[in-house]
Amino acid sequence: MDEVLPFGLTVADLLSVFVGITAFISVYAVWQAALVRDPMRSRIKTLESRREALRAGYIAPRKRRLDVRKLDSVGYMRQVVSKLNLLGADQTRKTAALLAQAGWRSKDAVVVFLFFKLVLPMVLAVLAVICIYFLDIGHLEPMQRPVAAIGIVLAAAMAPNIFVKNAIQKRMHAIRKAVPDALDLMVICSEAGLTLDAALARVSRELGRSFPELADELSLASIELGFLQERRQALDNLSKRVPLPSVRSVVTTLMQTEKYGTPLAQSLRVLASEFRNERLMKAEEKAAKLPATLTVPLIIFILPTLFIVLIGPAIIRVMETMSKM
Repeated sequence: MDEVLPFGLTVADLLSVFVGITAFISVYAVWQAALVRDPMRSRIKTLESRREALRAGYIAPRKRRLDVRKLDSVGYMRQVVSKLNLLGADQTRKTAALLAQAGWRSKDAVVVFLFFKLVLPMVLAVLAVICIYFLDIGHLEPMQRPVAAIGIVLAAAMAPNIFVKNAIQKRMHAIRKAVPDALDLMVICSEAGLTLDAALARVSRELGRSFPELADELSLASIELGFLQERRQALDNLSKRVPLPSVRSVVTTLMQTEKYGTPLAQSLRVLASEFRNERLMKAEEKAAKLPATLTVPLIIFILPTLFIVLIGPAIIRVMETMSKM
């Protein structure tokens, strides 16, 4: 323990430093695990930037800058996509609408998606050729090698679309679960005398922790209601970003309320009752399907164990009797 190391250190000094670093990392990990993070903080920053963009677009439209951007990762992707003319009007609009449904509404998201959709098949094609033909990974037959390479390229070409579709499905499922609770809160806010945009902003704040996806969409809708020239356009944008039948029903009801001046609380109360009954019917439907769903696990896992417990002792006794004979 008294051996002197370089810089006049001993083994005991190194152990003390190591124990101190370990204790600090442990305390920091426990502190990070116990720290309560607000998931709406980053979303609020994004919505604030969206608010500034809307204000700049409708109050003082900015001219496009023609100077060269910095050569960062997104800038390089944008250069590649622009040189190949992938940012067409229709293609960009469709891709942006698809990514908006997944929760990615920035312009860089479209560039990144198109870049990976272009580059990923090429990169994996080169890797597939190297691994299959040169490194002979998998020891495939000569006829199987081109089929495997083509399959890898097709999977790489479909991977970005599959990733976005899975993200959209997860987001829509989370929003679908949150719609009845959001309607109940909107009924309370409208009965308290709040306007539509104020009610949406209040509901988005209340749902920020439990349902951040729907809170994000409602907050953006409240911002657009305050900045767009036509309030109908803000509600229409909400239905495009969230293509669910329940959200479309809510948007249609809100549009009719804005157009004909019907009481907002009464319309929302009817919708909330309908969605609550629909959720109850879905729960009853799942409960009715439960016996049929449990049939296969019951046959595979439970019945063999039950037979072993009931018939096993008798079989053991018969085997012991036969052995004595």
